[in-house]
Amino acid sequence: MIESAYIHIPFCHHICHYCDFNKFFFEGQPVDEYLASLKKEMTLAMDKYPAERLKTIFVGGGTPTALNEKQLETLCRNIREVLPFDQGEFTFEANPGDLSIEKLKILKEYGVNRLSYGVQSFNDELLKRIGRSHKAEDVYASIANAEKAGFDNISIDLIYSLPGQTLADFKETVEEALRFGLPHYSGYSLIVEPKTVFYNLMRKGKLLLPTEETEAEMYGLLMEKMEVSGLKQYEISNFAKPGFESRHNLVYWNNEQYFGFGAGAHSYTKDSRNSNYGPLKKYMLPLEEDQLPFMEQHKVTIAEKMEEEMFLGLRKTEGVSIELFEQKFGESMMDIFNAPIIEMSERQLVEIDNGHLKLTREGKFLGNEVFQSFLGVIQS
Repeated sequence: MIESAYIHIPFCHHICHYCDFNKFFFEGQPVDEYLASLKKEMTLAMDKYPAERLKTIFVGGGTPTALNEKQLETLCRNIREVLPFDQGEFTFEANPGDLSIEKLKILKEYGVNRLSYGVQSFNDELLKRIGRSHKAEDVYASIANAEKAGFDNISIDLIYSLPGQTLADFKETVEEALRFGLPHYSGYSLIVEPKTVFYNLMRKGKLLLPTEETEAEMYGLLMEKMEVSGLKQYEISNFAKPGFESRHNLVYWNNEQYFGFGAGAHSYTKDSRNSNYGPLKKYMLPLEEDQLPFMEQHKVTIAEKMEEEMFLGLRKTEGVSIELFEQKFGESMMDIFNAPIIEMSERQLVEIDNGHLKLTREGKFLGNEVFQSFLGVIQS
């Protein structure tokens, strides 16, 4: 069963220096035509998979809230008209300062019940340095307006290991974020990706980043502060009050299938991982011919599914269920991945607890190294 859908809105009023997502400056773009193409894609997919009922929808970007009020209402109406979604988790990503009272009313009217704000930092100088258009004061106003509009499931994203950021600065940002008493927080270390402003600066030797030691201290501080505030770490970068975990993101980490709609979106349907064309014209052209806009389709092998089960599932704090793995694949995880499990256990990076293979606290700091160890193990 496919129970989740991701919808990509690739338009932004500003491009952040670290962002490598498929995105375009808002001005001069065929936004209305894009929304019509998006509706066509969703319609074609539902014709192809008529039996599916969705439990989560996540609208991301880009900046979905960069749409004007009329466009935002068109998008929400199209989602409700086309997708088989009655009730469940309905999330919109938002930039602080983008969501007017009127836009919040529109989202509420169409059943959106979760907001995820890209705050990143409460240091105005640092926000400017990373290319963000908002200031800390916009965050306070945005959260207050959202709560006034009746939203109680609100998440904040933070980024650490930013250029010139100190441990003390990040500590202030985390403490400021926690003062809101929100039910969900995410904290990600900066990854410098190709085709970004930061990547070009790094190649020129002009990007001064914190040391790996400082980055590890920031992550440790994040985990400590969240725990003290009663937020459970349920995934390597995500923290929530009980019952407020992101059900949509858990679909990815549980290695389940999902729809991906929009330019550059990815989907996992009928054992096939698909990626859509990124450029707007290339995305919209197949849809004019009533064809899904797939740039690439990859049939996932059993070996790949098993590997994905491990490196995605190990991101979760509870880890990968030994019993569920065998139910899914008819083979023992402990046999297939015996070598990396032994190696990572000896290095005290993974452990078996309550029938699950999971990262230790030390393993969380070296997660990518652990995940990598499970790739290429199965001989075809």
